[in-house]
Amino acid sequence: MGLSDIQVRKVKAREKRFELSDGKGLTLLVLPSGTKSWVLRYQFEGNPRRLTLGQYPVLSLADARNKTIEARNDIQRYIDPALKKAEEKKARISAPTFYIIIKELWDRELRHKKSGPETKRLLDRDILPTWGQRKVHDIKRRDIVLLLDEIEKRAPITRNRVHGALSRLFNFAAERGIIEDSPCTRIRKLPEKGRQRVLTDKEIKQLWKALDLDNKQMDAYRLTKLALKTILLTGQRPGEVCGMCWDEIDNDGFWNIPSERMKNNENHRLPLTEAVLEILKQAKTLSVDSAYVFRSTHKQADAPMTASALSRTIRRHWEHIGVTADRFTPHDLRRTVRTRLAELGVSDVVAERILAHRLQGIMAVYNQHSYDAEKRQALDLWAKKLKEITSSYK
Repeated sequence: MGLSDIQVRKVKAREKRFELSDGKGLTLLVLPSGTKSWVLRYQFEGNPRRLTLGQYPVLSLADARNKTIEARNDIQRYIDPALKKAEEKKARISAPTFYIIIKELWDRELRHKKSGPETKRLLDRDILPTWGQRKVHDIKRRDIVLLLDEIEKRAPITRNRVHGALSRLFNFAAERGIIEDSPCTRIRKLPEKGRQRVLTDKEIKQLWKALDLDNKQMDAYRLTKLALKTILLTGQRPGEVCGMCWDEIDNDGFWNIPSERMKNNENHRLPLTEAVLEILKQAKTLSVDSAYVFRSTHKQADAPMTASALSRTIRRHWEHIGVTADRFTPHDLRRTVRTRLAELGVSDVVAERILAHRLQGIMAVYNQHSYDAEKRQALDLWAKKLKEITSSYK
């Protein structure tokens, strides 16, 4: 008849261990300590074998019987249940944690991408403290949703960036055979409203005055001031300006940015106006023997300043700049340049090529013109307009 739930629950420990049979090899092992465990005894390839299924009451009588059926089915398929369990345990112990998979993703992929360091920074900051030692295959969609909800409370946009980083991480884990599918699927990103901030003439005047090297009221790192001016004159991305190297500037007055430093992975050639060349002369006396035009404040190593350093400077000296409207970012200076080029009558094609945006559609395939002359004319026009705007401070 087998055992009953009442028998299993009420059975008492004895001085020596003993077993109660439920039939079909399933027994309840009772130790002198009172611990009760389910054990399956079976024959495999003519040899007696023993498999511990689990402890009672965590594993109930019904569950133990179900596990017995599963084990018997494995035996019919010539699979040793005890060996199968040992291999599963070994696989679980060796299964990658988030700490390991993030390192693997970095070594194999992220370190080769321009966006890689930022992706790893998000994972290190927002994932490792919570999930660092957890197994990747243990994380479910609900775990991700709850983690993103917590991040959303302090930074909604960061929540989206972490979601993107996690999506790539889980897809990578699936590609590497660690999990079958990504649990990030069907988790939506929050809607984001694109920034539209463009500086007015008055705000440009105020900023330019604050960035003057002789302006002691805004006591910021002088190369940071020059870098911000360069963004406003060229319309290039803050990261591209910060990473400018002296060997990228040729004798013909062009700034040749290599593809590995560009967002679109294409070389970019930009004419430098007299105003920019003057800034470079000032930067040379400040960067001394550095390979970078805008070297970092860290004197221990020859490294460029970072785009985040520019953002911090604007935030720290907001009152000194004197702009009372909505705050702006270094990237808003790039948008300002693009808007002003349009106001000056510069064609969209030329303006887009100045900003290193790819041409769209069939033009991207057949139009291989460099637009060097047109870009120089447009930037000279903008430099002249910028001088008019800021002339009251000269």
